Amino acid sequence: MEEILSHFMQGQSLPILFLIIAVFIFTLGKGADLLVDEAVALSLRWGVPTVLIGATIVSLGTTLPEAAVSVLAAVAGKPSLALGNAVGSIICDTGLILGIAAIMAPLPLNRDIVNRQGWIQLAAGFLLVISCLPWSNLAQIFTDGGRLPQVMGFLFLLLLVAYLYFSVRWVKTGDSGDTPLGHHDKKEEGSNFLVFFKLIIGIALVVVSSRILIPAVEETAIRLSIPNSIIAATLVAFGTSLPELVTAITAVRKGHGELAVGNIIGADILNVLFVAGAAAAVTGDGLQATPHFFRFLFPAMISVLVVFRIGIFLSGDKLKRPFGMLLLTIYLLVTVISLTVGSA
Repeated sequence: MEEILSHFMQGQSLPILFLIIAVFIFTLGKGADLLVDEAVALSLRWGVPTVLIGATIVSLGTTLPEAAVSVLAAVAGKPSLALGNAVGSIICDTGLILGIAAIMAPLPLNRDIVNRQGWIQLAAGFLLVISCLPWSNLAQIFTDGGRLPQVMGFLFLLLLVAYLYFSVRWVKTGDSGDTPLGHHDKKEEGSNFLVFFKLIIGIALVVVSSRILIPAVEETAIRLSIPNSIIAATLVAFGTSLPELVTAITAVRKGHGELAVGNIIGADILNVLFVAGAAAAVTGDGLQATPHFFRFLFPAMISVLVVFRIGIFLSGDKLKRPFGMLLLTIYLLVTVISLTVGSA
């Protein structure tokens, strides 16, 4: 699909490319509006904290394309690309997207849920690194790299099922909610099925619009003679995370920052258990982790997750703007270093 879209964009004139970008920016925004509104409505109807809706249903929907891309990459014989997609998305989600969201407005924190889901988020990151270690040859990880075995891919998928199951169970046992109030209250409007259906439509609009926008913008940038290094550092780097980005910005704009926090935490967990897990499960040799993962990508991923946990620990009931600036700075630093050292 990526190649088909790229080939299609290459055959279009510059005015048509501008038109495509304008149309799908519009649909992306409308899809994000619908997604956020219906996610909030669903949390009201089910009595589920909005942050938990973001960490499960919304994040599952927005990470589905990343899982598809990684699985296809693994099947096509590009296992390091599949693993890099998962690791890069975690760095981007937590550093860039959560940083931008917190800078826009302080993000409300349901401490019980954010702490519990956040520890799972951090544990998932460490589990990914540990699973990729070549335990029989640890001294050579910086020269030979490692591998995420197929069996661990299946284990990750089992853990994904457990994560979703216990997330639902925790709600039923009476978690304290952050149920939003005010003019977004939709308890009396339509059936549960209609609300859920509209939520799925919103997710679909965001995902499809994002997938079409990236190759259109990338081709336009090439036509305008923008350097490849800048394209790689911006469009390609967070292209697969665009659904999370637009969802977070829309949620904050509508006064539901807790949904943005839940979406990012859930997306990070699913990038390990769902994206990396599914990609490893479909390949007999698993996913290759080149030395560059151990020298740079894994440390960068763990660092941004640890900083986020420290930020949650030090924050009160809101994630403040200064911490958002710290996360964004870390992401920019990681990006600059990545472009400087390159991959091995």
